[in-house]
Amino acid sequence: MDEPEIVLFTKEVLIDKFNHAANHVIFAGMLAVSALIGVFFCIRGQKNTEEFLMASRSMGTLPMTLSLVASFMSAITLLGTPAEMYVSGTQYVALVLSYPLVMGAAAHLYLPVFMNIKVTTSYEYLEYRFGKAVRILSSACFTLQMVVYMSIVVYAPALALEQVTGINVDLACAIIFLVCIFYTTIGGIKAVMWTDTFQAACMFGSFLAIIIKGNYDVGGAAVVFDRNYQSGRIELFNFEPDMRMRHTVWSLVIGGYFTWISIYGINQTQVQRYLTVKKKSQAVKAIWWNVLGIGSLLLICAYGGLVMYALYHDCDPITTQQVDKKDQLFPLFVMQVMGDYPGVPGLFVAGVFSGALSTVSSGLNSLAAVCLRDFIQTGCGIHMTDQRATHVSKALAILFGIIGYAFIFVVKNVGGVLEAALGIFGIVGGPVLGAFTLGMFVPFATYTGAFVGEFSSLIFTMWMGFGQTASQLAGTYDGKTWSPKMPTSIEGCPESWLNYTMKDPKVPSETFQHLPLYEVSYMWFSAIACMWCIVVGIVVSLIKPEDHRRVDRRLISPALTSIFACWPKAFRDRLKAYTDEIGVDFDEKLGQKYSVHEQSTDVKGEINMTYEK
Repeated sequence: MDEPEIVLFTKEVLIDKFNHAANHVIFAGMLAVSALIGVFFCIRGQKNTEEFLMASRSMGTLPMTLSLVASFMSAITLLGTPAEMYVSGTQYVALVLSYPLVMGAAAHLYLPVFMNIKVTTSYEYLEYRFGKAVRILSSACFTLQMVVYMSIVVYAPALALEQVTGINVDLACAIIFLVCIFYTTIGGIKAVMWTDTFQAACMFGSFLAIIIKGNYDVGGAAVVFDRNYQSGRIELFNFEPDMRMRHTVWSLVIGGYFTWISIYGINQTQVQRYLTVKKKSQAVKAIWWNVLGIGSLLLICAYGGLVMYALYHDCDPITTQQVDKKDQLFPLFVMQVMGDYPGVPGLFVAGVFSGALSTVSSGLNSLAAVCLRDFIQTGCGIHMTDQRATHVSKALAILFGIIGYAFIFVVKNVGGVLEAALGIFGIVGGPVLGAFTLGMFVPFATYTGAFVGEFSSLIFTMWMGFGQTASQLAGTYDGKTWSPKMPTSIEGCPESWLNYTMKDPKVPSETFQHLPLYEVSYMWFSAIACMWCIVVGIVVSLIKPEDHRRVDRRLISPALTSIFACWPKAFRDRLKAYTDEIGVDFDEKLGQKYSVHEQSTDVKGEINMTYEK
């Protein structure tokens, strides 16, 4: 089969290709459908705050499953994964091996606790278990995490698409936030989850169409794998134990587990979706279906990166400066492969921005819930009627949308979107995961232990994470050793592409104090943060441990004994005797022989606990 010809496309030509009416109609149609879903649920009305934030716990398994897939995969996966395959090879695909572990832990270790206590925000659990201060600290971490993450997942695709489609970055970001604010505010969590369902279909459909066409153009799967294999990009079994290596089997499976369980296990955005269904079994099914959902999306995008390299194997767009950043590679590929097909580039743009829409809408609704319940009602002690709480929730969604858009101007200097997003989850999400794990699996853990463990972990991980970013900017990070780039070629480039200016190599700063700690792979951030919190929390708690007999049994994971099933029988027997005693004196803590039966939210928005003998 003849080699596919790489035709020179200037930025102006690419923009002209995108400016077919069909492309704009498809993109506008995606935005219009998302907005109309919000209008539909607005017409149906939200009777109370419970319906606005929790859908009155009436959602089905399908929309919940697709919403879970769409919420965090977004444009980070759609643009970052193909670029990762092209630049660094296929080792990143080993992350898929962590997904069954993540979903199993989320469904059977963490979810049962949340379902038992029927919370609105996952951080309510931390107040029941440890007290208000730990809840507020964790809620603040989530707020920071989601605001920054929303900004990244909107700005990154807008920047990547700007070069090849001419879409103005600031205008695109503004449109995304305006549409999200609109349907999230008027439609509530139901609108968010059903638009997530629609947007997940857009993501899968657009990428499958593009990859199938690209695969055909380069000569089929055999050619794709051969060219990638010859370049050394096919790598799946790097078992290097050095934690400084960016991607290895260990960092992706173990580090990936901690990164994603901090999302699927305890993150408000996901937990809020679990609690929108009536039965625990529905949530468990949806979580397990996510193994197939996010796993398939990751593999599709990864193969897209291989196809992209097969096309550019002898003419690297980065070296010839056809793109400024690696995240712009896939949009360039789409325009060159599918630019002559009216509507297809628009479908791709709709797919990418669907990912951004789903993440932002999920974030806005979750941030509104956290701010209302954790900060206003609990932190500030402000009581309000249910009707007023609903209005405040909508106002908060608008406010966080504005803040998220403002943060775009802060994150404009981030590098690859994939690394930036997962780094944020590790730095901020890891300490919070440690606090939840400490509460659910260490019955003698105390308030002091949890707070000191989480806060110290947060400080340490921020030092490590931001130190790595600073070392990269200062040029002291040894990227060639810890993050090697795969070879590329420009032998087959059109002559006009070879007219470029070589960039001067970055000179390391002599004033920056570089530490080996800054070289630890970002994939380990969440694991290090979580384990730091747990270890410090246990050590501090042992000074004056909590009496496990006075701890509400519902706040301890029912899987506590199961996770030690392979340990020696003597240990298991002692553990079972210990866990059987959990909560036996909980009634004495309340001053009466009652146990917590259920909780409800009254008309003032206060959480009430009711008891039964």
